[in-house]
Amino acid sequence: VQLQASGGGLVQAGGSLRLSCVGSGTGRALSTLVAGWFRQAPGKERELVAATRNGGTYLDSVKDRFTISRDNAKNTVYLQMNNLKPEDTAVYYCVARSRILGTTWDYWGYGTQVTVSS
Repeated sequence: VQLQASGGGLVQAGGSLRLSCVGSGTGRALSTLVAGWFRQAPGKERELVAATRNGGTYLDSVKDRFTISRDNAKNTVYLQMNNLKPEDTAVYYCVARSRILGTTWDYWGYGTQVTVSS
């Protein structure tokens, strides 16, 4: 499956953005995979922000602000980001994996830049 992320941009602190990730191509449909979002800020390690397991799992720093969801009919996963903070600035990557359990992500999309100004 190929993943295409979109929806990034420049927003002021306190604002909102919604990222979208569309799955396409051959193989398993995105709707049958565990999906998630990573982010990587300059000079920092990549971190898993959210995943669709168990109704949604989140990085502590984004809990109550970010929501991951999916529309299986559209083969799309979303990340709604509210009350954005400058520290949320990063490149965000859509990911997916076949196994329900585990930490290895099989599929990666190109990133989308999110910049939050103070």
